[in-house]
Amino acid sequence: MAQITFKQLEAFTAVADLGSFRRAADRLNTTQPNISTRIAALETQLGHVVMVRDAGSVRLTPMGETLLKEARNVLRAMDTLLLTANDDGLFEGTLRIGVTEMIVHSWLGSFFTALKTRFPNIDVDLTVDVSANLSRALAERRLDLALQNGPFERQTTGIETLGPLPMLWVASPRLELGTHVLSLRDLARHPILTHARGTIPYNQMQEHFAAAPEISVRHVSSSNLAACLQMTRDGLGVACLPEAMLREDLSKDTLRPLRYLWVPDALIFAARFDAETCPSFVRAAAQIAQEVAQTHAKAAILHKPTGQTP
Repeated sequence: MAQITFKQLEAFTAVADLGSFRRAADRLNTTQPNISTRIAALETQLGHVVMVRDAGSVRLTPMGETLLKEARNVLRAMDTLLLTANDDGLFEGTLRIGVTEMIVHSWLGSFFTALKTRFPNIDVDLTVDVSANLSRALAERRLDLALQNGPFERQTTGIETLGPLPMLWVASPRLELGTHVLSLRDLARHPILTHARGTIPYNQMQEHFAAAPEISVRHVSSSNLAACLQMTRDGLGVACLPEAMLREDLSKDTLRPLRYLWVPDALIFAARFDAETCPSFVRAAAQIAQEVAQTHAKAAILHKPTGQTP
């Protein structure tokens, strides 16, 4: 009987998914020569060439296409075996997670703690990027799991709803904007620190302010929410940021909520993955993210005012 190993099948499916020996090596935390050695050994054991390198890319041979489905079945059977053992410590490997910056500044730390408690031998490779780029990386199989906000142009076979992140207008106490309802003219007396251009909050703010062309609004957009938050603390302007990342500042009174009665829509977040090919710990990680997000939402401090835009 051929001495085909789990690592050989793992390398084979990784190269097939990613179309690259280098990317497969990165996913499996090994070197490109090791991946090449495993594929060569697999081909020797099978007596067939399963893939061909061609002008910097990799393509499966007809036999490789046929064998890929069976290789996935073997890996899935091993995954089921580990599940049956009912010991999450048996799972090893790397979970490649992509998140948006809003999650970094809200409940990502709690998520990592819960994930490590359940899967102590799973390492995490973290990517922080805008949602559109995370969707692309997920589709190209460079990520296993994306914790991101919609809308989603690309559909996935696995998704867990994480819920909304409501937005809140805030400013430093030193700006002395008080507790009364603010008009747009009141708000526009200060620079308005906004999200990066092209994001949903930025676009909605642009549309909102455009409805009053007689009022000049000074925008300072930033792709870095941490920098935007610090500038707001320093009194350099007013900002509309996710309530989840403001709780500590609100509790310490380094920032105060503003009574401007319009806010951008809450961003709806989801944990997205490929349910057809992912190991079971990826689905479990998505469910852990859902549980942590819901717990965090229950602890929300409700500062958002009600009413109509003045």
